[in-house]
Amino acid sequence: MAAAGALPAEWIKNWEKSGKSEFLQLCRTLSENKSHENVTFRDIQQALYELANHVVKGNLKHDQASNVLSDVIEFRDDMSSILADVFCILDIETSCLEEKSKRDHFTQLVLACLYLVSDTVLKERLDPETLESLGLIKQSQQFNQKSVKIKTKLFYKQQKFNLLREENEGYAKLIAELGQDLSGNITSDLILENIKSLIGCFNLDPNRVLDIILEVYECRPEYDEFFVPLIESYMYMCEPQTLCHILGFKFKFYQEPNGETPSSLYRVAAVLLQHNLIDLEDLYVHLLPVDNAILEEHKREIVEAKQIVRKLTMVVLSSEKTEEKEKEKDKEEEKTEKPPDNQKLGLLEALLKVGDWQHAQSIMDQMPPFYATSHKPIAIALCQLVHVTIEPLYRRVGVPKGAKGSPISNLQNKRAPKQAESFEDLRKEVFNMLCYLGPHLSHDPILFAKVVRLGKAFMKEFQSDGNKQEDKEKMEILFSCLLNITDQVLLPSLTLMDCNACMSEELWGMFKTFPYQYRYRLYGQWKNETYNSHPLLVKVKAQTIDRAKYIMKRLTKENVKPSGRQIGKLSHSNPTILFDYILSQIQKYDNLITPVVDSLKYLTSLNYDVLAYCIIEALANPEKERMKHDDTTISSWLQSLASFCGAVFRKYPIELAGLLQYVANQLKAGKSFDLLILKEVVQKMAGIEITEEMTMEQLEAMTGGEQLKAEGGYFGQIRNTKKSSQRLKDALLDHDLALPLCLLMAQQRNGVIFQEGGEKHLKLVGKLYDQCHDTLVQFGGFLASNLSTEDYIKRVPSIDVLCNEFHTPHDAAFFLSRPMYAHHISSKYDELKKAEKGNKQQHKVHKYITSCELVMAPVHDAVISLHLPKVWDDISPQFYATFWSLTMYDLAVPHNSYDREVNKLKVQMKAIDDNQEMPPNKKKKEKERCTALQDKLLEEEKKQLEHVQRVLQRLKLEKDNWLLAKSTKNETITKFLQLCIFPRCIFSAIDAVYCAHFVELVHQQKTPNFSTLLCYDRVFSDIIYTVASCTENEASRYGRFLCCMLETVTRWHSDRNIYEKECGNYPGFLTILRATGFDGGNKADQLDYENFRHVVHKWHYKLTKASVHCLETGEYTHIRNILIVLTKILPWYPKVLNLGQALERRVHKICQEEKEKRPDLYALAMGYSGQLKSRKPYMVPENEFHHKDPPARNAVAATVQNGPGGAGLPASLTINAAKLEESTAEETDKLKEKTQGAVKVINKAANATPKVTTSNGNSASNSKIIKEKDDKEKSGKEKDKEKKEKTPAAIPETKALGKDGKDKPKEERANKDDKSRETKEKTPKSDKEKEKAKKEEKTPKDEKSKTVVTNAESKFAAEKEREKEPSRERDVAKDMKSKENIKGGEKLSVAGSLKSPVPRSETSESEREQKRRKVDTHSSPSHSSTVKDSLSELKDSSAKHYINHTTPALSKSKEREVDKKDLDKSRERSREREKKDEKDRKDRKRDHSNSDREVPQDSTKRRKEENGTTGSSKHSKSESPSDSPRSNEKEKEKNKSKSSGKEKGDSIKTEKMEKSSSGSKKESRHDKEKTEKKEKRDSAGGKEEKKHHKSSDKHR
Repeated sequence: MAAAGALPAEWIKNWEKSGKSEFLQLCRTLSENKSHENVTFRDIQQALYELANHVVKGNLKHDQASNVLSDVIEFRDDMSSILADVFCILDIETSCLEEKSKRDHFTQLVLACLYLVSDTVLKERLDPETLESLGLIKQSQQFNQKSVKIKTKLFYKQQKFNLLREENEGYAKLIAELGQDLSGNITSDLILENIKSLIGCFNLDPNRVLDIILEVYECRPEYDEFFVPLIESYMYMCEPQTLCHILGFKFKFYQEPNGETPSSLYRVAAVLLQHNLIDLEDLYVHLLPVDNAILEEHKREIVEAKQIVRKLTMVVLSSEKTEEKEKEKDKEEEKTEKPPDNQKLGLLEALLKVGDWQHAQSIMDQMPPFYATSHKPIAIALCQLVHVTIEPLYRRVGVPKGAKGSPISNLQNKRAPKQAESFEDLRKEVFNMLCYLGPHLSHDPILFAKVVRLGKAFMKEFQSDGNKQEDKEKMEILFSCLLNITDQVLLPSLTLMDCNACMSEELWGMFKTFPYQYRYRLYGQWKNETYNSHPLLVKVKAQTIDRAKYIMKRLTKENVKPSGRQIGKLSHSNPTILFDYILSQIQKYDNLITPVVDSLKYLTSLNYDVLAYCIIEALANPEKERMKHDDTTISSWLQSLASFCGAVFRKYPIELAGLLQYVANQLKAGKSFDLLILKEVVQKMAGIEITEEMTMEQLEAMTGGEQLKAEGGYFGQIRNTKKSSQRLKDALLDHDLALPLCLLMAQQRNGVIFQEGGEKHLKLVGKLYDQCHDTLVQFGGFLASNLSTEDYIKRVPSIDVLCNEFHTPHDAAFFLSRPMYAHHISSKYDELKKAEKGNKQQHKVHKYITSCELVMAPVHDAVISLHLPKVWDDISPQFYATFWSLTMYDLAVPHNSYDREVNKLKVQMKAIDDNQEMPPNKKKKEKERCTALQDKLLEEEKKQLEHVQRVLQRLKLEKDNWLLAKSTKNETITKFLQLCIFPRCIFSAIDAVYCAHFVELVHQQKTPNFSTLLCYDRVFSDIIYTVASCTENEASRYGRFLCCMLETVTRWHSDRNIYEKECGNYPGFLTILRATGFDGGNKADQLDYENFRHVVHKWHYKLTKASVHCLETGEYTHIRNILIVLTKILPWYPKVLNLGQALERRVHKICQEEKEKRPDLYALAMGYSGQLKSRKPYMVPENEFHHKDPPARNAVAATVQNGPGGAGLPASLTINAAKLEESTAEETDKLKEKTQGAVKVINKAANATPKVTTSNGNSASNSKIIKEKDDKEKSGKEKDKEKKEKTPAAIPETKALGKDGKDKPKEERANKDDKSRETKEKTPKSDKEKEKAKKEEKTPKDEKSKTVVTNAESKFAAEKEREKEPSRERDVAKDMKSKENIKGGEKLSVAGSLKSPVPRSETSESEREQKRRKVDTHSSPSHSSTVKDSLSELKDSSAKHYINHTTPALSKSKEREVDKKDLDKSRERSREREKKDEKDRKDRKRDHSNSDREVPQDSTKRRKEENGTTGSSKHSKSESPSDSPRSNEKEKEKNKSKSSGKEKGDSIKTEKMEKSSSGSKKESRHDKEKTEKKEKRDSAGGKEEKKHHKSSDKHR
C-alpha cells in the first residue's frame, strides 16, 4: 500500500518517465481491491490528496496533475466526489496559509480540473470565497443570503395552516364528537372512525387531536370505560412515546413556583398508568421535584425534629423564653411561602384513589420510608383503599355483636386489588399496605379499630385447636405478620392519635390474647426503637416528656384527681414514655409513690399492662447498682420501685405474670435482690406482712384463725385483699410459678451466702438471707391460706421428694407441706363425719385421729429417708413428723386475743352509737359490719377450741411412741433440739413461740423418756454459738423463743404451788434417770422446788455469762445479735440484780465504744440500755431469787449438779454413778496419791500466811502456765475415756446423765466448750486434787461424797484453767495485787454476787448458817466476810503450791499429822482476819457500792478472792460473768456437785455400789478409811473447820 505513506519523491522527479505510470498503477490496484471498501476509499483519497499537495507545493505542474487525474476518474464511479473532498480539505488548508503562491497553485489546479468535477458538487463543498475566485458564483455575500432563506424555508416554515384560530371548524367538530352524550349506544370505535375522518378532512395534527382527547377526558372523568379504550385504539396510530410526552408537557406547564397541578390531570395519568397505556418510568422523569430534593427535605425534617427535642430538653430561663418565641414566630412566617406542588405525591394519591396499588407502591419505594404517607391526603387515600380491600372479611368476622356499621362501596375498577375474603388474603396485600402507612394509620381511627378487630378475630381462630397441620403453619406465618403490623403500624399510630382512650381499649382487646412475652417485646420495641424511626414521633416523644415533667412537678396528695386526669390523657397515646419518666421520678423521690399510685386510676387496661412492662424494665436496668455505696444496704431506688410495685399491683388490675417470672428468673440466676419486689407484692396484695417488730399481742393473734389474723395480727389493717389476692393466686397458678418460686427461694436462701456473699459485706449478706427467708415464709403463708386443698396437693410434692430431689432444706420443706397436711386431715375428717352421723365428742375425736393416721402414715414413712438411721433410735419418725406438721393453731387457743378483738369491736360500736354526726344509714351499716365481725370471731374461737382439744387427744395417744431413747435420754434431747427445736425456732416468730410451747406440751403430756430439765438446761446453758450464727432476723426469732422458754420457767419459779402442780411429779423433773423403761420414780427422785430455783438461777447466770462474752468480742454480728436477743427476753431476764448490773455495765461500754464507729450497734445498745434501766425496779437480790441456806441434812432435796460434766443434771447421783462407772482402777489410785499430795501442800501453804500478797500474784501467772500444760496432757486422755464411757451398757441412763456434757458435741452449738470441759474433768490434776482431798478430810462425809467432790472439783479446776487464757487478764492480775487489800470488801461483794451458791449439807450446817446470817447483814446481799479468812489462807496455799509444784508426795501417815497442825493454825488465823475484814468491808462498801468499777480491776480482785474460797489454785483466775463469760459457773458447779453428793450419798449408796466398776470400788474402800480418820480429827477442831467451810461456801 504505497499510498499509505507520502508519494515517493522519485515518482515526482521522474514523473514523465516512470512516476505517472507508477501512480496510475497504484490507483488502479486500489480501485480493484473490493474486499475492504472503506480502507480502499481512504487510500485513494490519500493518494489523490498527496498528488494535489505536490501541485500546491509547486513540485508538480497543474496540467500534469490534471492529465493524470482525468485517467484516474475512470477507475471508480465516485472518483469525482472523492476529488471534490480533497479539494475541500486543501481549500481549508490553503486559505489559512499566508503564502500567496500555494493558494494560486491550488486555484490553478481546481480550474484545470473543473471538467472532472461538476459545479454543483463544488458549490456544495467549497467555500463561497473560493467559488467566487473560481468564477463559479458572482458574489459570495448574495450566495450566503440565498442559502439562509432556503434553509429557513426547508426547516422552519409550517406547511399546514390548521391552527385552531385558522382552521377552527375541524377542532370544533372534534370537541363536539368527544363532548356528546355518551350514554347511548355510542362506542369508542365509532367515535374513533369519526376522529380519523376529521383529521383527514381538515388536515388536523394527530398529536394535537390526542391532546384534546386527554383534555376532554379530564373534564369527564366518569367515562373511564369510553375514554380508555378510545385512547388505547388511537395510540396504534402514534408512536408509543407520544402519549407520555404529551402528558409530560401538561405536567411541565404547572411547574411554575406558584403553579397548582389540577387533580383531574393526576387522575387521568393514574388511570392511563393503571391500564398500562404509559410506563411509570417514562412519566416519572417529567414530574417534579426530583428524588434528591425529596431526600434532602426528609433529612431536613429529621434535623428540625431533633432541634425541637433539644429545645424542649434544655433548661431555658424565662427572659430567654420570650426571645425564643419571637424568633420561632418569624421563622413560621417565612415558611408560609408555598413551594411548588409535589407532583409525584399528587400522582401517588390519584393512583391510590383509582386503586392502582402496584404503581403506587413503586412510587413509594422511590421515596424515604413513610415520607409519602406523612402527607395526610395520601395517608387518607391509602386508608380508603385498605377499607375497601378488607370490607368483606371485616363484615364477616370483625363487626362486634349488635353493631351495624356503614358498609363501604367497592371500587368500580376491575384492576383494583382483590378484596380479602379470608385471613390469608390479608397477608397478600393488606398487610403490605399497612406497612407503607406506618404511624399514619392514626389519620383514620375507624380503620385502626377495624384492623384491631380483625386481629382479635384472627387470634380467636389461631388459638382454637381444630386446625390441620398445614393450616397451623399458615396461621403461624399470619400470626407473625400480625405481630409485625402491631409493632410497625398499630402502636406508632396510637402514639400519634390524640388521647384516644377507646382505641387504647380496643387495642387491648387484641393484646390480651397475646402471651405476655410477645406483648412485652412489642412494648420494648415501641418504647426504645419506634420513637426514633420518624421525625414526627421524635417530636411527640419530646412533647410527652415535657408534659410529663410539667404534671409531675405539680403532683401532690391534694391534687391527685386533676393530675391523674392529665396523666390519663397523656398515657392513652404515649404510655411507655410517660411511665418511664414517672418511674425515674419515683426512684429518686419515694414520697411520690402514694400520689402517683392514686393518680393512675384513669389509665386504660393497655396502659396498666405497659406500666407492668416499664416497671420490669426499670428493675432490670443493668446500669443501676442494686446496693448503696457502702455495700451494706439495698439501694433506695430498688426499695422505692418494690414499694411502688406492691401498691400499684394491689390497687389496679395489672397482670402479674411477667413480674413474677422476672423474679423467678433472677432467682434462677442466683440473684435474690429482687425478692424485695415479691415481698412487697405479696404483702400489699394478700395482706400478709412479715415483720420482726411484731408485738406479743400481734403474735398471739397470728396463732388464731384467719379472721383473727386479719383483725389483730398485722400492723396496717389491710382490708379488701380478697380480689387482689385472688388475682395473685391466679397469676401464680396459670403460669405454674407457685411451687418453682418457693423452691427457688428455699434453695437461694442457703445459696445467698455462697453465691452472692463472696465479696459482699456480712451485714448485706445477712440482709439478703433474711429477705430471702422472710419472703419464703410470707409467700408460703400466702399459698397456704389461698390455695384450695386440691391445688395445693396437686402442686406440692411429698416431703421426701422436696428434700431429696429438689434439695429443699428440711425446715422449708415442712413449712411448704404443713398446710397440705392440715387441709388433708380436715377434708378426711369432714368425709368421715359425713359418713357417720355420730355426734358424741369421743366419736369425733376418734374420727379425727383416724383421719390423722391416714394422712400422716405416708409422711412417717417419707421422713425416714431424711436422716441417718441412727437418728430414729432416739426419736420416732412419728414424733418428728408430728413436731414439724403442727402449728401454734393446733396447740393453743389465743383466748386473750379473741377477747381483745371482740372488746375493740364493742368499743367501736359504742363509739358509733355516740357519734351524733354520722348519718343513720351509715351507722346501721357500720354496726352491722362490727356485729358480723364479732360473730365471726366468736365462731372462729369456738371452732379452734374444738380443734385444739382434738389435737391434744391425738397427742396423748401418740406420746408413748414418741421418744424411743435407745441410746440415752441425753442423746434423745440432743436429737430433739438439733433436728426439731433449733431449726424451727428461728424459722418464723410464730414458730419460735410454737417451739417453746411444744417443749412445755411434751412435758405436760408426761412423755416417757423426755427430761424437761435436760431440755431447758441445754437451751439456756450456752447460747453463744447459736447467737453468733444467726442473721439479724433469726436472732430476733431466737430471742422470742428464749423469751417464751424463760416465761415458762419463770412461772414455775415464781410459786411453789404452780411448780408442784405442773412439775412436781412429772417424769421430766426426775433427777435419777434409770435404765429405759423404768420411770416410776418415787417422790425422792423428783427435783424439789428450792433446788429448781437454784437451777433457774444457774440458767440466768449462764445467760449472763454468754451475753457478756458476746458483748466483749467486738464482733459486729455477736454484739448485734446478743443485743437483739436480750431485748426480746427483757420481760423475764435479767431478774437478778447483780446479773442485771453486770449486763448494764457491758452495754454501757458498748454505747461508748460504738457511738462513732458503728452507729447501728450504738442505736441498738442505747435502746436496750434504756429498757434495761426501766426494768431495774423489778429485779431482785440473789437471795430472794433462790434461798441459799441449805436444807437440813436429812431432807431428801436433791440439788442440781451443775458441773460441766453434768451440765444441769438434776441429781447428785448422776455424777456419782457416772463418775464411778467411768473411773478405772488406775485413775482411782492416781486420785488417791494426788489427794495426799494436796493435803501436804495445803499444810505448807497454811504456814505461809504473811506472804499472801506476793505469792498471790505469782500464783496467778504460774498457775496459768502450768494449767495450760495440763490441758495439753489431758486432751489425749480425754479421748480414751470417752471411748470407755460408751462401752458399759449396764445402766445407760446413769451414764447418760454423767455424759450430759460430753454428748453435747453432737449438738451443734456447744461442742467445743464441752470437750474441753471433759478433758479437764477426767484427767487427774495433781495440785488441785491435793487441795480438794485436804478439804475432804476436814469434813466427815461418806465415801461417795468424797469421790464426787474430787471429781467435781477436778472438773471445776479444769474449767478454771480455761479461763486463764486471755493474756490481758494475766497482766492485770499482777498490777492489781497491791490494791487487793484496800478494796477487798467491795471485791468480795461483786465477785460473790455473781456466783450462785448452792448449799452443801453437813452435820453442823445450821450453826454455820447462823454465823453466815450475822455476816450477811454487813456484806453484799449474797456474801459473807468469813470468806476472807479462808481466802487469804488459800491464796497462800495456791501460791505455795505452784512454787513447790514438783514436791513429791509424802507418806499418808505423815501427811495426816501435818494436816492436823496446819489446820489448827489456819483456823486461828482465819478467825482474826475475819474480824478485821468485816470492819474494812463495811467502810469500803460505802465508798464503792455506787461507783462503776473498771473491768480489769474487778477481774483481778475477783480472781484473788476466788483463790481463797475454793482452796484450789485454779480459782486465781476466775472472774465475774461480767469479765469472763465462762467464769464462776464452774465454782457453782463444784459447790453443787459437792452438796448434792453429800446429801444423796447415804440414800443411794447401795445402788451405786453395785453398778460401779472395780476401780471405783477400790476407791470407795480407800475413802471409807479416810472418813473414819477424818471423823476423829474433826471432833477436835470441828467448829473452826466449819467456819472455814462456811466461808468458802458462802463465797461460792
